[in-house]
Amino acid sequence: FLLCRTSNPGGDDLQGQRLASVAGEPLLYEHVAGLVQGPWNLNGQLGLVVGATYPAEIERVRALAPTVPLLIPGIGAQGGDMVATVRAGWRPDAPIVVSSSRAICYASSGDDFEAAARREATRTRDALEAAKA
Repeated sequence: FLLCRTSNPGGDDLQGQRLASVAGEPLLYEHVAGLVQGPWNLNGQLGLVVGATYPAEIERVRALAPTVPLLIPGIGAQGGDMVATVRAGWRPDAPIVVSSSRAICYASSGDDFEAAARREATRTRDALEAAKA
């Protein structure tokens, strides 16, 4: 998986820059998505990381790379919107993998951490499935 548009606020410092200072030129993350959809992915071995905190960019990446798998961190602790994420990136013919590791791993710091993590993982899975409908 290649970093395309990460979910951290500082990602825009590089990924949101135009390749030339001319309106209409692609942003760096758009250029990366195009390369992964095309010449860099001859064997279908690549995927892209696109953060859930930027659903409009997920939608743009999906338009540029319609068949490439997307790894989407940023729901849970980072506050990405699950419904917007799924609607922007999910397609029946192109997988997405949505990560919510911190929200699940740290669902509780008490003795019930295992049960709390299971509840949070189940809640997250169910919400993601519901968003596909």
